[in-house]
Amino acid sequence: MPRKGLSTVTDTTPRPLPQRYLTPEDVASLFGLPSVETVYQWRRKHTGPPGFRVGRHLRFDPNAVAQWVSDQTGEAA
Repeated sequence: MPRKGLSTVTDTTPRPLPQRYLTPEDVASLFGLPSVETVYQWRRKHTGPPGFRVGRHLRFDPNAVAQWVSDQTGEAA
């Protein structure tokens, strides 16, 4: 039985990316992260997908996120 607040990954089918800029919450949800704070940590450490600011709001280009995923999976091969 999974602990409360943790999700189990059952469907590994890639979901299509939305055709709009993604919020940090969108990115966290896309990767099944337990907290949006992980996305902010990636940004601070320069290890996650590239993001940009719109005023005080952080956004991610879906194509850049897809490229980042491709780059990550290419390193594992």
